[in-house]
Amino acid sequence: MKPELDSMGANLEDWLSWFGNTKLMVAYSTVFWPTFKLLDDCIVGEQTTQASFDLWRDHLKGDLRGVESVLNHRHLADFHTANKEETTLDRIRFLMPILKEIYDAKLKWQFPDRPCKVVLFYPEDEADLVGHQITFWQQKHEEA
Repeated sequence: MKPELDSMGANLEDWLSWFGNTKLMVAYSTVFWPTFKLLDDCIVGEQTTQASFDLWRDHLKGDLRGVESVLNHRHLADFHTANKEETTLDRIRFLMPILKEIYDAKLKWQFPDRPCKVVLFYPEDEADLVGHQITFWQQKHEEA
């Protein structure tokens, strides 16, 4: 986006004031400050149901690190499935480390006694935009 902004003599805050809206701000708040909950000693997104949790715990034979990893993973390209032409490698690569910092900070703030490992996945084929993912799990589940 930098060339676009430079051509307008603008920065990201200017761009947001011109093209953004409060509906988007509210929606993006769930991405940039997600809500997590505890479910059977696992940290998961608030939208995770007990049924979904149980299904994955059974499928992964009780591997709680795996359950957290699967239930908490997000494909960055999936945030805007209706607007795929706007999803570019540069934009995804820009967002990934920022989301990692946000998840690290949020998890430490919300669960200070439950250290987590936040991981970014970069596919071998950079053109595979859907392969760019973020996930996390509790470190204690690595040792189990």
